[in-house]
Amino acid sequence: MSTTTDGAQPGAGTARRAAHADSGGRFVTAHPWQDTTADLRLVPPALAAWATAALTLDAPVAWTAGTAVACLVAGLTLLWRSRAHRRPGTATAGPPALAPGAITSAPPDHRPATDAPPAFQSAFRSAWRSASVGALLLCVAGAAASAGMHGADVRRGPVPGLARAYATVTVEVELTGDPWLSRPRVRGDRATPVAVLVRGEVRRVEDGEGTAVTTRSPVLMAVDPGVRAPGGGGRAQWLGLLPSTRLRVTGRLAPATAGGDPTAAILRVREDPAPTVVGEPSDPQRLAGRLRAGLREATEGLPADARALLPGLVVGDTSRITPELDEAFEQTDLAHTLAVSGSNLTILLALLIGPPGLAQQVERRGLAPRLGLSLRSTSLFASALTLGFVVVCRPDPSVLRAAVCGAVALLALATGRRRSLLPALAAAVLLLVLYDPWLARSYGFVLSVLATGALLVLAPGWSEALRRRGVPERLAEALGAAAAAQAVCAPVVVLLSARVSLVSVPCNLLAEIAVAPATVLGFAALAAAPVAMPLAKALAWCAGWPAGWIAGIARAGAALPGAGVDWPGSWAGALLLAAVTVVVVPLGRRLLRHPWWCGGFAVLLALLVVRPVPLTRVITGWPPPGWRLAMCDVGQGDATVLAAGAGTGVVVDAGPDPALVDHCLRELGITRIPLVVLTHFHADHVAGLPGVLRGRTVAQIETTGFEEPAEQAAFVRREAAEHRIPVTRAVAGERRATGGLDWQVLWPPPDPMPSPDGPNDASVALLVRSAGLRMLLLGDLEPPAQQELLRSPAAAALGRVDVLKVAHHGSAYQDPQLLRLAGPRLALISCGADNPYGHPAPGTVARLRAAGAVVLRTDRDGALAVTGGRTGRGAGELAVARD
Repeated sequence: MSTTTDGAQPGAGTARRAAHADSGGRFVTAHPWQDTTADLRLVPPALAAWATAALTLDAPVAWTAGTAVACLVAGLTLLWRSRAHRRPGTATAGPPALAPGAITSAPPDHRPATDAPPAFQSAFRSAWRSASVGALLLCVAGAAASAGMHGADVRRGPVPGLARAYATVTVEVELTGDPWLSRPRVRGDRATPVAVLVRGEVRRVEDGEGTAVTTRSPVLMAVDPGVRAPGGGGRAQWLGLLPSTRLRVTGRLAPATAGGDPTAAILRVREDPAPTVVGEPSDPQRLAGRLRAGLREATEGLPADARALLPGLVVGDTSRITPELDEAFEQTDLAHTLAVSGSNLTILLALLIGPPGLAQQVERRGLAPRLGLSLRSTSLFASALTLGFVVVCRPDPSVLRAAVCGAVALLALATGRRRSLLPALAAAVLLLVLYDPWLARSYGFVLSVLATGALLVLAPGWSEALRRRGVPERLAEALGAAAAAQAVCAPVVVLLSARVSLVSVPCNLLAEIAVAPATVLGFAALAAAPVAMPLAKALAWCAGWPAGWIAGIARAGAALPGAGVDWPGSWAGALLLAAVTVVVVPLGRRLLRHPWWCGGFAVLLALLVVRPVPLTRVITGWPPPGWRLAMCDVGQGDATVLAAGAGTGVVVDAGPDPALVDHCLRELGITRIPLVVLTHFHADHVAGLPGVLRGRTVAQIETTGFEEPAEQAAFVRREAAEHRIPVTRAVAGERRATGGLDWQVLWPPPDPMPSPDGPNDASVALLVRSAGLRMLLLGDLEPPAQQELLRSPAAAALGRVDVLKVAHHGSAYQDPQLLRLAGPRLALISCGADNPYGHPAPGTVARLRAAGAVVLRTDRDGALAVTGGRTGRGAGELAVARD
C-alpha cells in the first residue's frame, strides 16, 4: 500500500511563503529547511518503550516494579541535571546551515548559536544529552509499569487457578471483540469441528460449589457447533453478537496455550444450561453493528468474491471470507487488505483534507475547503471521523496505530504546526504501547509499524532512484512503496507462514489501483445503507468491481506454480532473510544501472514464477515425460493422479490439505479432470478437495456409498454443489475409460458388509490399466474387506499387478494372501513424515520386499511418478521418478 508525503519543494520557497502569508495561517514562521530534515527525537523513546513492554509482560511484579522505579529515578535525575546545565539569559541564534536531507535528533531551534563560546556549546550538548536520555528512561519506566500492571491483570484472580484445574464454572463474560470461526484442521482421519471463537472478559465467576467472585480476566471463548446461541439459533446467531454484550455461560476452563496475547484461560462453552444474555451491547456498538449489517445486506447481490471481500476491505468484517480465498491472499501477501489498516483511514482523510502536503496551505484540496471548513474545524471533523472509524472497524492493532498516528497529525494541524509523519508514527507507537503493552507482542502491530515506517523512510528514496532511471513518477512511487514494505516486512511474515512470496510486489501493485475506489465506494455504501438501501446497493455494486479485481489478483497470483518458496519459519530463518535482503537491495540498485541485465533478471524471475511445464521438465525432470501414475506428497493422506491425456488426469483422493494437492496438480500440469474418485470420506482423503477444484474443469465426482463421517460427506456435497459438479456412487463392476486410461471398480459391492472399520472397509478400490500397466489402488481397505475382495468375482483379475497403492498408508493391517496374489513389482505408500500412527508398518514393508516389490514412500521419497508400459505379454519397462 503506497503512502506519499508532499513537502515543500526546493526552489519553491518564495511562492510557498507568499501563499502562506496570503492564507493568514501561523505556518509563515516555519523555516524552509524544516521540510528537508527528519525529526527523530521520539524514535528512541518509542523503541525503548516497545522493547521494555515486550520483555516485562511476563516478568515478576517485583522485578518490573524495581525496573520502573530505577528508571524513573534515573530519568528525573538526568532531567534535573539538564536544567542545571543551562545558563539563564543565553540566547540562541538561528539554526546552522543543514545539507538538504540531513537527519537530526535535536530540534534546530534548540541548538546553541554557532558563535557561542566553546564552553557554552559543550554545556548545551551535555544538557541536551541528559534531557534526551532522561526522557527515554521515563518512557521505559512508564512502559515497565504499564506492562507490569497489564501482565498482573492476566495472572491475578481466580480464573487462572480454575483453568489449571480444568474446572467447570458458570461465568458472566463481556465480549470484547467480534466472534469468528476457527479454521478446520485435519487430525488423523477426522477434521476438527469448526468452532465459534470470541474474546471476552470474565466479570463474575461461580465455581462448582456456588461461590461467586467478581473479577476481570480476559478469556478466549470456544463454542462448539452443537451449542445454541442465546435466545435460540445456531452459528449465525453466535457470529452476530456484538462487542460489549454480556453473557452468562457455563463451560470448562483450560490454560491458555499461547503467551503472546492477554488471555488468562480458554473457556469451552457448554450447551447445558443454555447461554443467556444478561447485558445488552452499548449504543456505539449497536450503531456500528447496524452499519456493518447494512453493508452486508447491500453486498448480498454481488459475486461471491466481491461479496466476501468488500466488507472485509471496508470495515474488517471477514465473516464471509472462505479458507480458500483467505489462503490466496496470504500466499500473495495481500492479507493486509482483509484487515482494516491505516491505508483505509488515510484514504478517508485524504478525501476530506486532500493531499497531506497541501493540508496546511491556501491551495489545500479535498472536501473540507469546498465545505468552507477552517483548519481547526477540519481537524475536529477529521477527529470525529477517526473515532467513528475505530468504533465501526474495531480497535485492532493496525486500526489503533492508524488512529493514533492520524490523531497526532490532526493535532498538529489544529495547532498550526507543520505535520511530520515520522514523529507521528513514533508518537503513535509510544502512546499505544503505554496504553496497551500487549501490542508490543502483536505480529499485526509489528507489521503495521514496519510497513508504515518503510513507506516513510525507504520508499521516497527508492522511488526517486527509479524516477532518475526513467520510470514514470506514479509507477515509481507505487513500486518503491511496495518493494520497501515487502523488504522490511518479509522477515516477520516468514515467522508466520514459513514461506517467501515471489509475487507480492506485482500483486500489490496491481491491487493498489483498486483499493481506493473500493474503499471510498464501500464506505459510501456503509453510510447510505441505514437511510437508503437501494442507493447503498448501487454503491456496493460499483464497489464490487474493484473488490472483485483485488480478489482476482489474489487468486491468479496464488495459482502460479512459483508463487512462493519455502523458508525456515524460525527466528534463524527470519534473520537469514533479513541478511539476504540487506545484501540484495544494494545489488538491485546497481542492477538498475544496466537495463539489459534488469530485463534478463525480470524474464528469469517470470520463468521462475510461472514455471511452464515443458521448461520445468527439462530443468528438473519433473514431471517425467510419459508418466502414467503420480502419487502426490500430501503428508498423512492419499492423493493419486492417473494420466488421461495432455493436461488431463483422473484424481483419486484429495489428501488433507488443499494447498498441497493443488501444488501437486499444478506441477503435473493438470487443468482438466474428467473424474475425481473419493475412496471414502475420512478427512485425510477428502479435506483437500477445494485444492483439486481450484481453477480446474472437473466433470464429475464419484464417492463410496457409505457416507460416514457424516460431516465430511456433507462437506464434499457442499463443495460439489458450489462448483455445480454432479456426484455419483461407485459400485463394484463399473467399468470406465477416458484418454487411453481405463479402470474397473472392484469394491465396494452394492450392499457392503457391516464392519467396525466402516469408512475404511467401504473404500473404493480400482484396477487401472494404462499403456499396458496394471495398477491396483486399494484405498484404506482393512483385512475384513480385503478378504471379501479375494472371495469376490473380481479376484480373478488381481494377479501380478505392476503397481500397488498399498492400503491404509501401509498400516500393519494387511491381508497377506491379497499381497501374495497381487505380487506387485512396485509398491507405493502415501504417508506423512513422523506421523503418530507409525505408518508404514515395518512388517508390511518387509513383507512387500520379501515378495520382490520395490517399496517407495512419500514421507522419504517425496512425490512419485510411474512411467513405462507393457508391450505384448512381456513385463515391459517400469520406472519411477521422484520430485
